[in-house]
Amino acid sequence: MMGERTIPKIISVDDHVVEPPHLFERWLPSKWASHPDAPRVERRGIGSMVYKGGTSYDIEWDDSKPKADTWFYGDLVAPHKRHVAAVGFDRDDMTLSPITYDEMRPGCYDPAARLEDMDVDNVEASLCFPTFPRFCGQTFAEAADKDLAMACVRAYNDWMVDEWCGDSGGRLIPLPIVPLWDVEAAAAEVRRNAARGCTAVAFSEIPAKLGLPTIHSGYWEPFFQACDETGTVICMHIGSSSQMPATSSDAPPAVAATLSFGNAMSSLSDFLFSGILVRHPELRLAYSEGQIGWIPYILERADDVWMEHRAWGGVADLVPEPPSTYWFRQIYGCFFRDRHGLESLHRIGVDNVTFETDYPHTDSTWPDTTKIFAEQIADLDDATVLKIARGNAIRMLRLDPDTGRWRRP
Repeated sequence: MMGERTIPKIISVDDHVVEPPHLFERWLPSKWASHPDAPRVERRGIGSMVYKGGTSYDIEWDDSKPKADTWFYGDLVAPHKRHVAAVGFDRDDMTLSPITYDEMRPGCYDPAARLEDMDVDNVEASLCFPTFPRFCGQTFAEAADKDLAMACVRAYNDWMVDEWCGDSGGRLIPLPIVPLWDVEAAAAEVRRNAARGCTAVAFSEIPAKLGLPTIHSGYWEPFFQACDETGTVICMHIGSSSQMPATSSDAPPAVAATLSFGNAMSSLSDFLFSGILVRHPELRLAYSEGQIGWIPYILERADDVWMEHRAWGGVADLVPEPPSTYWFRQIYGCFFRDRHGLESLHRIGVDNVTFETDYPHTDSTWPDTTKIFAEQIADLDDATVLKIARGNAIRMLRLDPDTGRWRRP
């Protein structure tokens, strides 16, 4: 509530799940669950852990020190850290320090507990990105054993649909991943999950930064075609290129956090001039956690470049209309704190903006989502507020228009 104004139940298009330690033991076929390199969790003491940028940490093990529940997968070692499971801690305690499942709020990894936390935060439904697989499954794309990696991708998606979302009454919305190293298999996985009601898929904002083909190469056409034909929205989280914008190697992490929208900005520019949205007019893209305040100028600049420079810019025949045309028709942004972006709604479009709570990360608005949302939309009319809180998310994710929940076939 804000005064006499009632805030609609929110649909969060970007939250996160900390995968439970049993995931791969339970959901991998027995052939792979017993594989020595299969993902597993061990509790280990950490003497020191220094963030090196991207997904890299320097770790010194010391079992006499505070413990971390740590994923081991082939050569990968990935300790859980408090800043990724931050809800419930004071702001100054949301550090890179090691953490166990026992210390996390259960809503991080338990679906029933997550629903309880959503209830206290005025959240109707939630779309959750991965943690251990990383935001679009990079963990498996980087693995040496691609047969095991493919089994892990499928196991993750089965867990996501049937366990994480299965008993939620449609309030937890499935977000599958795909095998990024094999575009035909990726397209097949999109279709497999669409057949059981999934309407979204995680993808990299800039696949070239992962050492994969660019979106301009034509390589990804089977994937885009599968998403187009199944009505699957492509969700691209900041950091899904396994790096954040940075100025120098010795800049504090706060610099990269401030610039976190940068790859989303680059990705949007890429897609607007790619011709992909021209060839696939029903394809939908969503930028997650990138905020929206930067979008008005990028749309203005892209249109100016198209108008003034298309003859030599390589897009005269590729993009027949001003690039902003495709933003308004096919793309969504999302925010959690962005007053400037909301003041520019007339430039972005009230139908192209969604909201997120980022549970359980350090940016999360939980448990004060209603208050934080209400303060930002105080000057907006009720119809616009309804669109931003839930209506646009319902349309984007093809949720039940009456309940705002995922509909399983």
